Amino acid sequence: MEENNNIIEEHLEPEEEMRTFDELGVEPRLLKAINELGFEHPMPIQEMVIPHLIDKEGDVVGLAQTGTGKTAAFGLPVLQRIDTSKDVPQALVIAPTRELCLQIAGDLADFAKYIDGLRILPVYGGSSIDSQIRSLRKGVQVIVATPGRLIDLINRGEVKLDDVHTVILDEADEMLNMGFLDDINEILSHVPEDRKMLMFSATMPKEIAGIAKRFMKNPVEFVAGNKNEGSKNVKHIYYMVKAHDKYLALKRIADNNPDIYGIIFCRTKKETQEIADKLIADGYNADCLHGDLSQAQRDLAMKKFRDHVTQLLVATDVAARGLDVDDLTHVINYGLPDDTAVYTHRSGRTGRANKTGVSVAIIHSRERGKLREIEKKIGKTFEYKKVPTPEHIIEKQLYNLADRLERVQVDENEINKYLPGVRKKLEWLSEEDLLKRVLSLEFNRLLQYYQNMPDIDLNASGSDRDGRGERTGKRERPSNREKDRRTAQDGFERLMVNIGKARGFFPGNLMELVNRNVNGPKPEIGRIDLLPDYTLFDVRKEDAHRVLDALKHADFFGDPVRAEIATDRDYALEARDRAKKRTAKASRKGETEPKRKTRATAPKKERKSAKKSAGKEPKYNGNYDIFINKKKK
Repeated sequence: MEENNNIIEEHLEPEEEMRTFDELGVEPRLLKAINELGFEHPMPIQEMVIPHLIDKEGDVVGLAQTGTGKTAAFGLPVLQRIDTSKDVPQALVIAPTRELCLQIAGDLADFAKYIDGLRILPVYGGSSIDSQIRSLRKGVQVIVATPGRLIDLINRGEVKLDDVHTVILDEADEMLNMGFLDDINEILSHVPEDRKMLMFSATMPKEIAGIAKRFMKNPVEFVAGNKNEGSKNVKHIYYMVKAHDKYLALKRIADNNPDIYGIIFCRTKKETQEIADKLIADGYNADCLHGDLSQAQRDLAMKKFRDHVTQLLVATDVAARGLDVDDLTHVINYGLPDDTAVYTHRSGRTGRANKTGVSVAIIHSRERGKLREIEKKIGKTFEYKKVPTPEHIIEKQLYNLADRLERVQVDENEINKYLPGVRKKLEWLSEEDLLKRVLSLEFNRLLQYYQNMPDIDLNASGSDRDGRGERTGKRERPSNREKDRRTAQDGFERLMVNIGKARGFFPGNLMELVNRNVNGPKPEIGRIDLLPDYTLFDVRKEDAHRVLDALKHADFFGDPVRAEIATDRDYALEARDRAKKRTAKASRKGETEPKRKTRATAPKKERKSAKKSAGKEPKYNGNYDIFINKKKK
């Protein structure tokens, strides 16, 4: 291939308004998937690279740190160029590690959720090569691979790269550090010369420039951040929930990362012990480390953690100072420290030894200011993430089990002597029935716990907030999700009451409200959607007017309840307008608006009465979208 020294460097000029993925040229099927993943506005590297890859020819060198959105930057345009009518590899992504390979493949699969017939295969060492060969023979369009396993499959004749139109080298500098330069040269010799090539790296050493010179045509260089800045392998993200939901968010983060190996930092010794005790009681492989433990107890806790006997270690900053582990996947800040240097010390415990790591902050709305201060001092931006939903967690856990089943080592000699008896006992089960039972055996507890659990993200229903939880100042049209909320199930009527979860109103309160006011047979209540300012719920059509009549004179801790058949009106906007009018009226009279009572601020006698009557629930069909676990400790 003809050598080319010309690397055109481009920087993105800041614009007054943030662009959208739609404006970058991303197609509707991909837009639908990334919207569901919570992607609202492109990150800088995405805004630079995506339009170029979609609309222009020429190769690309992208300089950006880990966690800057590189996978979407190259993944969305590549997926958009795949021809699903051809069952041959058309795009090749090369990654240095098994973990990154799986992460990229998983992200691409999430992006391609609504593209029928598009198959993505991760190819890496340490997993069954026979299984990978079977998948390749069925046909795949995108291969994400580590160099060693890919070369093995090429040499076996199982991977043909003749139709590859795009090659991506991700974390190219790390591949060079790991000694993969010869492997890269070997792989690139098997792809067509007229393919498009993308190379992403945190730094630009001379070896990277050498690859660009040898294998790339007129590459355009996009720089996000400072060129040749030292490799920073820590991704900083945050979740925002109500203060009392922090532990629930912690559990969901752990459940959403089945292979998590991390430290959870708490501010006090008491909180550390409490969180560890809760995690252990809930079945997690956890331990604690704080100053009240004896030296022997601390040494034992640290040894168990280093030996991976313990998966999650809950610790105070002081107690964890002597604990250095190179392969932590996560550092979780259950509470943000007051000193930025402490945060830096915490986050620096992951992303070591050329591995990537994640530093997570679980915050409530009053901690946003502290988060911004940390961002300014460390020169990093925290990426806002929605708290994983129950559906996403269960899907992630199921696929993790499938991966473990695929990789398990089978002792053929020992297991074969037991197979005849087991086969005879289970021969009445079909393959599908057997698979269902294996999954249920592993996941019944998880399925039962998450059944109908709510979305606890603080911005779950905030349409006037951006991806970082900030007010956008503009009101958007109702989303498909909002429209779905207004649609009742077959045989049901959708009702609205003017009280929501911001007032401490939860399913138990709704059930109690109906139970207390409806005379005669108890109505069947179906799906419930709790929003900050109002609540939507289903009742049988024949019961709808009976419930509406019963709630005409109802109240919730002194505030009148207004119920009606749900329409397309913007109830949240109406609630805000009413609040503004009350405030303005009180201001004109020189008064302050009286504090509205909620379940939390009501007199103790009223709370006891509500709690007692809440146990007498009307008939319901168990199909809640929103449900609060009443057995919280």
